[in-house]
Amino acid sequence: MSLISKLPPILRPGDRVAVVSPSGALREIDSFYQGLEIWRSRGYQVELAEHWDSSDDYLAGSDKQRRNSLQWAWQDPQIKAIICSRGGYGSMRLLEDHLWGETDPKWLIGFSDVTALLWSLQKNSISSIHGPVLTTLAQEPDWSCQRMFSLLEGEKPEPLLGKGWGGGAATGRLLVGNLTVATALLGTILLPDLTDSILALEDVGESPYRIDRMLTQWRLSGLLKKVKGIALGRFSKCDQGLGSLEKVLQNRLRDLSIPIVWDLPFGHDGVNAALKLGAMVELDGDQGKINFLD
Repeated sequence: MSLISKLPPILRPGDRVAVVSPSGALREIDSFYQGLEIWRSRGYQVELAEHWDSSDDYLAGSDKQRRNSLQWAWQDPQIKAIICSRGGYGSMRLLEDHLWGETDPKWLIGFSDVTALLWSLQKNSISSIHGPVLTTLAQEPDWSCQRMFSLLEGEKPEPLLGKGWGGGAATGRLLVGNLTVATALLGTILLPDLTDSILALEDVGESPYRIDRMLTQWRLSGLLKKVKGIALGRFSKCDQGLGSLEKVLQNRLRDLSIPIVWDLPFGHDGVNAALKLGAMVELDGDQGKINFLD
C-alpha cells in the first residue's frame, strides 16, 4: 500500500468548508440542519455547494450537477474540507471521469456510499476521513463528535475497543469502507493497493448469505492475502434471514491467520467513530483493540 504523500492540512476554526451531495437525494432535512449547526458552532464557515438539495430520482441531481459541485469544492483554494451530506448511492458514477485533478489535497468526510470517493482518494495517496455525514452527525455522542473534529484539527485519536478474535498484533496503513461498495470496486482501476494494510469494513441491511458471497469474492480475488489485519465495525440490520452474521464472518475470515477485531464502534445505526484512511495503526486481535500510531 503506497504511503500517504498528500496529507491535507489540519483544519482550524474559521476555515471555510463546503457541503456537497455526491450520492443519494437528501431526505433528512431536520438532521441536515442539525449537522450544519454543529459545524458552525465549532467556528467553521460552512458553504452549501450548488445542487446540494437537488433530486434526480434516487440521486442528488444529475451526474454532471453532482460532479461539478464536488469539483468546485475540491478546486476552490479557499475551501479547506468537504463534508458529504449523506450516503445512499451514486458516488461511483462520478468516478467514470477523472475527478480530483492536480490541486492541493483537502479533507473529504463521509462513509457508506462515500466509500467510493474515499478509496479513490486513497488510490491517489490522499488521506480522508471515514466518519459521520452531515445528516448523521447530530446523532453521534459528544465523544464521537469531538473525535472527528480532533482528527481534522491534527490530534492523534484514542484507541478503539472491540472484541478480539486472536491472531496477534500487526501494524499497517488503515483502509476503511463499506463492504458492499468496496466489493463493487474489485477489478476496477479505483481499488487502492491493499498490500500490508489494515482493512476495516462495515455494512448495513445485508443478509448473512450476501455478506458470505462478498467475502468469498474477496477470498477468490486473492486480495485478503495481502492485508495484515481486519477490523470489523457494525454490520447493522445484517442478521436478517437464515444464518448467523457472526458465524459467517468467522467462517470467512478467521482462517486467514491474521489479527481480527470485531464489533468496533463505527458504521451505520450507532456510534460512527471517525477513522483516518492512510493512518498507521496497530491492530491487536488478542486484546481486541486498534491503536493509532500517527
